[in-house]
Amino acid sequence: MKSFLMIIGAVLICSSLVFAAGPKTYQVTGPVLEVKDDSIAVQKGKEKWEIAKDAATKVTGDLKVGSKVTIEYTMKAVTVEVKDAGKKAESKKTEPAPAKAPAKK
Repeated sequence: MKSFLMIIGAVLICSSLVFAAGPKTYQVTGPVLEVKDDSIAVQKGKEKWEIAKDAATKVTGDLKVGSKVTIEYTMKAVTVEVKDAGKKAESKKTEPAPAKAPAKK
């Protein structure tokens, strides 16, 4: 019985660690186009990527224009504005369809 409870406890701890992992991380690699106090601009293919940074951003090495960098970042929502489109769509789905006209004989 004791070992069973220990196994259950271990499973619960492991599952909680999976959910506490945080948001998915992404990477962008390329030459630095511009460095500001609050952002870094990187060339990726034909696109210019501007990534925000703050005092908590860890930078290793000498960050300057022309340096090749790999930036690891997460996508984090700043605001979420909810429109009532979901309620309108639900009400349309719940209305019964009009009855078909009886077939002529």
